[in-house]
Amino acid sequence: MEKRSVNVVVISDLHLGTYGCHATEIVNYLKSIAPQILILNGDIIDGWQFSKRYFPASHLQVIKEIMNLVSNGTRVIYITGNHDEMLRRYSDVEIGNFKLTDKVVMEIDGKMTWIFHGDVFDATTKGSAKLLAKLGGHGYDLLILLNRFINYFLKIAGKEKMSLSKKVKDSVKQAVSWIGNFEQTAAELAISKNYDYVICGHIHQPQVRTVETAEGKVVYMNSGDWIENLTALEYTDHAWSIYQYDPKVFTSEVNTTKPSKPKQPAINVITDEVTLFLNSLILQA
Repeated sequence: MEKRSVNVVVISDLHLGTYGCHATEIVNYLKSIAPQILILNGDIIDGWQFSKRYFPASHLQVIKEIMNLVSNGTRVIYITGNHDEMLRRYSDVEIGNFKLTDKVVMEIDGKMTWIFHGDVFDATTKGSAKLLAKLGGHGYDLLILLNRFINYFLKIAGKEKMSLSKKVKDSVKQAVSWIGNFEQTAAELAISKNYDYVICGHIHQPQVRTVETAEGKVVYMNSGDWIENLTALEYTDHAWSIYQYDPKVFTSEVNTTKPSKPKQPAINVITDEVTLFLNSLILQA
């Protein structure tokens, strides 16, 4: 299997340190790509559910593969989320090709792209609701363990795996409504700031769609997660697309030889607050 050259990759919601994290699949994916820029869009390490008793070698391997990408020339930008909010005190730390920040604006092929995790729109990540969300997270871990038990027997029976948490989410009208509101809020805010694209994570719902309002339009995107959907966003050949992990593709070893680079798009990354502010004034002019 040959490595793929990708201009920009956005992944989010890995939740390393939890039972639901598909660490082996993440490692397979990271080994299969040679991105110019890798954006980790929040909830990479799960500080809410973190336990010294559970951080297996496969989860450490994910971190190792990210560091391998850094050492091989990939620019890695880690955007903080609510589950790894403990890192926000170190925002704007930059070491070589690695940058820690809270949000990013990228100009790609002349189009302005606003990237942030998205927990700012979620009231359950603040105050007393945050405690309830953390407690709910432990129940979610139990659901994941039950799901693994069921999938073990489904595999023996030759049937497809299922995601209990995804079925629960999809069946609850309130959850569906909340996701729709989240997407609309992110899109409307991006339109008001004159961005062409807005990319979030947080809600574990991979998406690429155009949102139009009376004020304008924007392409809303979500990178999904590596708990239920196993997805990422990729920019190559001057277009964004959703990557969907397929285990059938990873039946052979990845060729570690660097692939030939495709034509590089014009990319300008903005992370510092002063430049972000000046850029917003230019866009609104």
